[in-house]
Amino acid sequence: MTTTSTAPSDAGHFSLDHRLLRRRFENAAPRCDETDVVVREISRRMDERLDYIRIEPRRILDLGCGTGADLPRLAQRFPHATLLAADFAAQMVTRAGVRLRAEARQPGLLRRLLGGNPPSLPHLVASADALPLARGSLGLVWSNLMFPALDDPLPALKEIHRTLEVGGLLMFSTLGPDSLKELRTCLPNSAGERVHRFIDMHDLGDALVGAGFSDPVMDMEILTLTYADLDGLLHDLRASGAANAASTRPRGLSGRAGWAKARAAYEALRQNGRLPATLEIIQGHAWKAAPKTTEDGRSIVRFQPRPATR
Repeated sequence: MTTTSTAPSDAGHFSLDHRLLRRRFENAAPRCDETDVVVREISRRMDERLDYIRIEPRRILDLGCGTGADLPRLAQRFPHATLLAADFAAQMVTRAGVRLRAEARQPGLLRRLLGGNPPSLPHLVASADALPLARGSLGLVWSNLMFPALDDPLPALKEIHRTLEVGGLLMFSTLGPDSLKELRTCLPNSAGERVHRFIDMHDLGDALVGAGFSDPVMDMEILTLTYADLDGLLHDLRASGAANAASTRPRGLSGRAGWAKARAAYEALRQNGRLPATLEIIQGHAWKAAPKTTEDGRSIVRFQPRPATR
């Protein structure tokens, strides 16, 4: 799970310390799978959506692949497609390759799909807004909780749109503004932002349309995790690389008194012996339709031949 995101359109400017963010995800690569229960559940729900979508992509990109946990699922659903994996953290991409090679040595479906040989996984260490891929080269872009690591989703969405072929599909999940609302409420905000902001579903829809996508479909649901104590939540955020990386983040919490006050405020939220942590899960998909104008703005007119008459 990642907890970085862009601000809603009606809020002030929000930016991330990208060097810090990349370093944290690099450091989290060896252990982030220990805390990815939510990511795996969202992946399962994303995959279920594909049951109702008719698509046979030839090339698939897992964008923001992390350690590659979604790749076996994609290989199973699309056994004839070429899989690519991209992440801005090199250690994540490396572990994605290790995962697939290990899977290929095990008996079962994935080994059969791969012919029993260690797969040659295209390793792409790249930012979502600068993909080293040709225009129209992908049939499906799958992105599970990558968008929250962006200052602004629009440049990345434009790049995804560029790399998709006409009729290609973007399938994604992200976090909405109510995510971690308990933590945001309990931590003092006088010295700066201590919890990253998350983009509203409607603003994301506007960005999809602005990037050129058609027929975006999105929905939202609330998932509440519970913890025995606040330290458990903070451990999961750090282990996943998702600790606060906002450029305006404060460098402390007013000493012991500040932490004690925050802990007491969170403790007051305890229900049935557990502390809640809300996640607003947004899932959606959108298509790349045939363009209506050329890149220089001229309209494209398509002529359909008349059916033959007898």
